[in-house]
Amino acid sequence: MRKTGKPERGLFELYRDDPERADAVVFGRRTGVGRRGFLQGAGLTAMTAAVGAAIPFADNMPSGFIPAALAQAAPAAGAAPAATLPKPLQMEGKAGISVIQERPLNAETPQAMLDDDVTPTAKYFVRNNGLPPEQLGAPASWRITVDGEVNTPLTLTVAELTQRFQPVTLKLQLECGGNGRSFFTPEARGNQWGNGAAGCAEWTGVRLRDVLQAAGLKPSAVYTGHYGADKNLQGTDAPVISRGVRLAKAMDETTLIATRMNGEPLPNIHGGPVRLVVPGWAGSTSQKWLTRIWIRDKEHDGQGMGGFSYRTMRTPIVPGGQAAEANTQILESMPVRSIITNPAHGAQLAANTRQVALRGAAWAGDKTVQAVHISVDYGVTWAPAQVAPPANRHAWQRWTANVTLPSAGYYEIWSRATDQDGKMQPHVAGNWNPQGYGGNPINRVAVLAA
Repeated sequence: MRKTGKPERGLFELYRDDPERADAVVFGRRTGVGRRGFLQGAGLTAMTAAVGAAIPFADNMPSGFIPAALAQAAPAAGAAPAATLPKPLQMEGKAGISVIQERPLNAETPQAMLDDDVTPTAKYFVRNNGLPPEQLGAPASWRITVDGEVNTPLTLTVAELTQRFQPVTLKLQLECGGNGRSFFTPEARGNQWGNGAAGCAEWTGVRLRDVLQAAGLKPSAVYTGHYGADKNLQGTDAPVISRGVRLAKAMDETTLIATRMNGEPLPNIHGGPVRLVVPGWAGSTSQKWLTRIWIRDKEHDGQGMGGFSYRTMRTPIVPGGQAAEANTQILESMPVRSIITNPAHGAQLAANTRQVALRGAAWAGDKTVQAVHISVDYGVTWAPAQVAPPANRHAWQRWTANVTLPSAGYYEIWSRATDQDGKMQPHVAGNWNPQGYGGNPINRVAVLAA
């Protein structure tokens, strides 16, 4: 931008503050005109200067388009050095993870760090609603109660749990219900997660189904209610969060009471010594520091089950508009999503690189991913990636692809996943809701080719 008597707004700030004027400046289009516009003359020059390189597929950019290089920061730039991380993250070796909130502690994994088939514990995201319990005692003596609509209420220590029931080890994908919240416009309430509030660890435990069958479910049993030992921010014993699931999900063979993560005892920061793992659904159902499972004869009404908590709109509303609680439904199976884990967003490719090997992951809640497609020309053309089957139900699926860049310049690599029912990621986060759940737009990674 040229120097004047007052500071000029940058391109991204101009789009944020005055999108119609931004369109007029960049795309040479009159404000108020609804037709699709394209980069022209000075607008193309300004956009090229903003991204730092020529834009080979500039003609494909629609009016109002903000390049990913301007719309989202490179994760590596936002990741905290190990020495500046809160002590709980330092103790777990989570160097490079991005702190979203310190109290309660929430931290996101930069997307490029999710490049492993199984997410290492050191790279796993952290999601807390309250404060972890300070005094855990001996892990083996930790007790869990199963009561409510059962014939034989149970109270089991972790030692008894692991001795009495068959152990199971599975690779299971979890993600925060608000994963992708930052992609909503206007901004929704809550932590502004990108795509990194997700991971696929190897969990060891026992099937919740086996424990519930041992307790003897009554015909009246329809829902679970989960409780943990974490404290609220005021330090009292009032439940921080207490969510539950329909009985059918509780009885799924991949829903676990877990005591180990990636072959090691479950760390405190991830809910140790024992937690629920309810894969494919919002992570808030996977209660950390588990103390009780209450079998209900109705939908659970604990903390985090009412209002707009973990709920999406039944009928879409105008983004930012007035939402009615009666028009909401509980967020259950998470929507289809894909991420590009290599190359990293903001990467500068080696000189003369024209062939780029891509890697990534995709998942779809309770469903499987049937396809991932890749575009390097702003969605005009799409090419299929090679998608591996899940290691087991509810594991994420790794994918690979190779793309050709025709020349040097600024590129965006887009990935779009499609689930087994044919539902695919939208171009922008859809079905806006007040607390920003289910935001799953196509993934966009910006790279510079020299």
